[in-house]
Amino acid sequence: MDNLGIVFTSEVIGTMLLTLLGCGVVANVALTKTKGFAGGFLLVNFGWGLAVFAGVTVAYISGAHLNPAVTLGLVANGATEFGQGVPVGPLSILVYIGAQLIGAFIGAVLAWAAYKKHFDAEEDAATKLGVFSTGPAIRTYGWNLVTEIIGTFVLVFVVIGFGRNGDPSGLAALGALPVALLVVGIGASLGGPTGYAINPARDLGPRIAHAVLPIKNKGGSDWSYSWVPIVGPIIGGVLAGFAAIPLMPILG
Repeated sequence: MDNLGIVFTSEVIGTMLLTLLGCGVVANVALTKTKGFAGGFLLVNFGWGLAVFAGVTVAYISGAHLNPAVTLGLVANGATEFGQGVPVGPLSILVYIGAQLIGAFIGAVLAWAAYKKHFDAEEDAATKLGVFSTGPAIRTYGWNLVTEIIGTFVLVFVVIGFGRNGDPSGLAALGALPVALLVVGIGASLGGPTGYAINPARDLGPRIAHAVLPIKNKGGSDWSYSWVPIVGPIIGGVLAGFAAIPLMPILG
């Protein structure tokens, strides 16, 4: 139980920092009157990549999953332990995913606090929501789901590939930079259709924050779309975990 508490705290802190910086770069680019207004999608890609870098760096104790799709992908790949020797099982999986959701919620609240006056000045409700959660450029739920499955498959499959040369229990063992560059690459290549959630916690936690925060003229939280960035990444992560078993065997 002591180790579960340690990894829980680590995942909360890492995911909080990930979401604070990730939502923060979107706010900087999207909200009017900021210094970074209209900085472009590539800036968002780099911002999210560096957010992953920061989150993975500080969450080394837990293995820095920071993403339910990564946690479940590692389980599908046959992981028997998470960070600190925590055995894989229903309780540890719930602890990791719960911590990721809590951290993502807190990070989004902090991003809102940092840009509070800019949220007040922003007139477009969709722009405000876009700081917190993803939405499709063209709304076709089936194809939006496919996009999220593919993007998350790439994330988890490559992460497992990194881990073949080290500790496969999480991202932190890889060093933060390769994972950060991977996220930038996924965003630049596959992020256009849906905004590349590739992480259920990253989308759901901030979407809940948007729903409960006292944001001026915020509009709705688009719950009709919210299942896509949850289901798609979970499917993609689990498929990557299974696919890596025959496609990237452990040699020796």
